[in-house]
Amino acid sequence: MDLKLILQIVGIVLGLLYLWLEYRADIRLWIVGLIMPMVHGTLYYNQGLYADASMQIYYVLAGLYGWIVWAMARRRNRNSEDKKEGVICHTPLCHVLPLAGVYAAVHVGIYFLLTRFTDSTVPFWDSLTTALSIVAMWMLSKKYVEQWLVWLVVDLITVGLYFYKGIPLTAGLYLLYSTLAFVGYLRWRKLAAAR
Repeated sequence: MDLKLILQIVGIVLGLLYLWLEYRADIRLWIVGLIMPMVHGTLYYNQGLYADASMQIYYVLAGLYGWIVWAMARRRNRNSEDKKEGVICHTPLCHVLPLAGVYAAVHVGIYFLLTRFTDSTVPFWDSLTTALSIVAMWMLSKKYVEQWLVWLVVDLITVGLYFYKGIPLTAGLYLLYSTLAFVGYLRWRKLAAAR
């Protein structure tokens, strides 16, 4: 078995576990989220997806941040009569424009780096999915329902990108992610409405 195939298989197993935990809003998703980027980072770097490979460093840092935020909210809720902190909710409208601005700035910045300093053959798409992923991870750490919609866009674009780059098993994983992102959105929307 070659390294590319091994990394894809391990990445699929970790990715499915991560999604299942995310769907359940289980704090253990952050633990898997600390391991999975090492596997994917190696795979993406070997395939010339430099922004996606670099993104894995962000995923580790965002995983630590998300774990801390969720753990602190859980602790505060246990010790408080107000159980609303850290619950699944909709993205406040006042965050939409700043998030769009962050996305645009990051997309342009990464695109510039990829076209200037790498031999990337897909700088626009690589920077697009990376910038959206940065926004989605932050939204996940805040338990915003709409993070699932951002992931859905990322996943659908990534399917084509990864088929194009010759990593079809990982592309298949992202096709499954797309379906699960839609299902996760429906579930989290229901949970937010119930609260």
